[in-house]
Amino acid sequence: MSTIVRILIMLLLKATFVILQDAKTHDITVNISGLDSEEGKVLIGLYDSEDKFLSKRFKNAIGTISEDKSTIAFKDVPNGVYAISFIHDENDNGKMDTNFLGIPKEDYGCSNNAKGFMGPPKWEDAKFELKEDKTIDITL
Repeated sequence: MSTIVRILIMLLLKATFVILQDAKTHDITVNISGLDSEEGKVLIGLYDSEDKFLSKRFKNAIGTISEDKSTIAFKDVPNGVYAISFIHDENDNGKMDTNFLGIPKEDYGCSNNAKGFMGPPKWEDAKFELKEDKTIDITL
C-alpha cells in the first residue's frame, strides 16, 4: 500500500510542477513615439481577447509624456495572445475626443502599428503572442 501512496504523491508533485511552469508571467514594455505634444497623458489598455478588444481592458496604465514619447510597462502578464491600444489624452479629460463625424481629434494607436480603415483597428492586425518579456514600439 505504501508504494501506491508514494507513486500518487510523486504524480501529484509532478503535475503541480508542470502547472506552475505553464503559469509563467512576463513583462511588456510599450514605447510610444511621435506624439503631437507633451500635454496631458497617455491612457493605454492591454486586451486579452478579440471579443473584449477596445471595450474591456485586461490591464490598463497611465503614462507621462517627455520629448513627445511615453514608456509604459505591464508587469506579471501570463503567457497568451494580447493587443494594446492607447490614446493621447491631451486635454486630460479621461476620454478620446472626436469631431462631429466621430473622427478622433487626439493621437491614438495600437500594437503592431495597426491602423483601421473607416473604423478602429482590428484585433487580427494588433494582436501578438507573449511567451517571454516583450517590447512593443508604436510610432505615430
